[in-house]
Amino acid sequence: MPDLLYRTLVWLDFRLAVVFTLGLPLVLLIWAAWRREGALLRLMGIYWKVASLSAIAVLLFVDARPLAYPLMVVAKLLMVASLWFWVDLNEELADLPPWRPLPLAVRSWRWALTAFGLLGAALGVGAMGCGLGAAGTAFCQAWLEAPRRLHGGAAQVFSFVFGADLTPTLTAFFGYLALVAYVVGLLQWILVRLPRQGRVAGGF
Repeated sequence: MPDLLYRTLVWLDFRLAVVFTLGLPLVLLIWAAWRREGALLRLMGIYWKVASLSAIAVLLFVDARPLAYPLMVVAKLLMVASLWFWVDLNEELADLPPWRPLPLAVRSWRWALTAFGLLGAALGVGAMGCGLGAAGTAFCQAWLEAPRRLHGGAAQVFSFVFGADLTPTLTAFFGYLALVAYVVGLLQWILVRLPRQGRVAGGF
């Protein structure tokens, strides 16, 4: 695949991620809270907890850390899984009137995010070699452009507020701290809550 086409696909992936993994979920979360839809609010809350891994991957991308590439793929797969895994939430969502705007919007977004997540993960698999010594290639550098541009804006705000530089190394350090907390929380759920509650959202 030509480098230019691949770079275009990577940038399209990041732009769609802003829409499907950040913008729409935020709107749906606020909407569900305003309408006091318990099932939808729990679903969106779980999604945001799981989706935080994607933000961690972006932090690591800023400093070109090899771990960012597999994390990106895992994050997209976990986001998709978090939308369909829960038996109780699936049943409650199915019981909501399909013509109501909020349930319809959630259902549409869930299918759209599923398609985006699987396609994005497939695209990211092609970059898995970037964490194994091929980071200098054009394919790998394409994944670093958007996170570094985002970091540039964040660094200016950080410098204005705190009077200090937000370097790529410091950003990656924050990413590793967040990753440790994420893994601890995930292991606690896998080892403690999942055997006890099964596919019931409960207090996830």
